[in-house]
Amino acid sequence: MEKQFRTTEISDPAFERDNLRFITVKSKHLKGRGDICVFVPPIKDLSNVPVVILLHGVYGSAWAWSQKGGVHITAWELMQKGKLEPMVIAMPSDGLWGDGSGYMPHQQLDFEQWIVADVPAAVQENIPMVSEQSPLFISGLSMGGFGALRLGLKYPEKFQGISAHSSITHLDQMALFVEENLAEHTQTDTDEHSVLGVLKNPITTLSKIRFDCGTEDPLLAHNRALHKAMEDQQIPHTYQEFSGGHEWPYWQKHVVESLLFFNSK
Repeated sequence: MEKQFRTTEISDPAFERDNLRFITVKSKHLKGRGDICVFVPPIKDLSNVPVVILLHGVYGSAWAWSQKGGVHITAWELMQKGKLEPMVIAMPSDGLWGDGSGYMPHQQLDFEQWIVADVPAAVQENIPMVSEQSPLFISGLSMGGFGALRLGLKYPEKFQGISAHSSITHLDQMALFVEENLAEHTQTDTDEHSVLGVLKNPITTLSKIRFDCGTEDPLLAHNRALHKAMEDQQIPHTYQEFSGGHEWPYWQKHVVESLLFFNSK
C-alpha cells in the first residue's frame, strides 16, 4: 500500500496499556497533525479485521471514548466471552477546531475527509491486522452521531454499517453545545447541514443503519423526527430509545448496541 502521509508517529508497545495504541499523522486535509486512539485486540494471526471508526462529541478528542467511555474494555470483555468477533476500534479527534468541527469541511480545512479518507488509511498503514479489505463501520455520540449518520449516508460505498447515539441531526443543534457562530460551519449546499439533507441525494447503495437516544435527552425530539422521516422514505433502519440523558453513563452502556450491530457473526 502506498504511503498516504509524509510523517507518522505511533506509540511504543513497551509503554502501551489496555490494548490501546496512539497514532499521529500529518494530514493534508487538516493542514497539520491529527491524532487517533486505536483499540487493537491482543489476538495473533488476524488479518482483514473489521474497523469501527468511533467519533467523539463536542469538547472531546481522540482519548474521549477510551478514557471517559471505556469502550476498549467493553469490547475486549465481549470478545473474551465470545459475543463479539475481533474488531479494531479507531477513535480519531475531530480535528480540534473550536468546541467541535462537526466533522464538516470549513475554514479551509476538510474535517470530513480527515475522517473518511485519512483515518482509514492511517489505521491500514500502522495496524498490521487491518488492510484495504477490512470492512469499515462508523459510529459516534452527539456531534459524533451527526458525523456518523451524515458521513455514513453520504459515503455508503465506504461504510458497511452506521450506528449513532444521542445524535445531533442538524447543524443548528450544535448551538446547544458550542460557543462558535455556526456560520463558521456553513456549507455551499445547505442540504449538507443535516442528516435528512444528505438523504435527499440519490443513494444507490445503503449501509446498515441504527441509532438510539435517551428518553431524557434534549435531542430526543430531533431523533424521533429523523426516525419518522426515514420511515416515510422507506429507508431501512433500526431506532431505539432507552432510559437516560445526554451523558457518559448512557453512552458507556449503549455503545454495546453499536459493537454488536457491527458484529460479523
